Amino acid sequence: MQYFSKKKLILPEGYFVNSSQIPLAKEVNKLLSNCGCETFPIKSLSKAIQQSNFFFTIQNEFKNKLYGFVRVTSDRGLNANLWNLSAVPGINQQLYYSMLINLTLEKINREMPGCSISVQAPESSFKSLEESGFILDPNGIRVMGYKL
Repeated sequence: MQYFSKKKLILPEGYFVNSSQIPLAKEVNKLLSNCGCETFPIKSLSKAIQQSNFFFTIQNEFKNKLYGFVRVTSDRGLNANLWNLSAVPGINQQLYYSMLINLTLEKINREMPGCSISVQAPESSFKSLEESGFILDPNGIRVMGYKL
């Protein structure tokens, strides 16, 4: 099933999405921690980000800080996995989640059509995931973990 975003999302002035500059693992861990997510050893997380098929970050042009992050791995045939979906808590958290999810789904749709998509994400992202068409907790499945 192809994904087409239902609404145009716009980040606040000064914020932008980056997919070319690899974020520092230390900054990703800081963001994950702020979202109540598990953090990872710097070396392992750095390697995981570098070996991902792609990633998106949300940043501010005036502050050297991550406001959102997601990375994707895929076999480019059957499966695509979203990892470490995170967005800084606050008034724009759902917007950041929605932006990351929509951009990721659009890229998967273009470059990896037909892949089943799974997500590793914090509870704070559930509203945005549902709005993007994800079905939460199908058939009682609760957790999928991968140790870096």
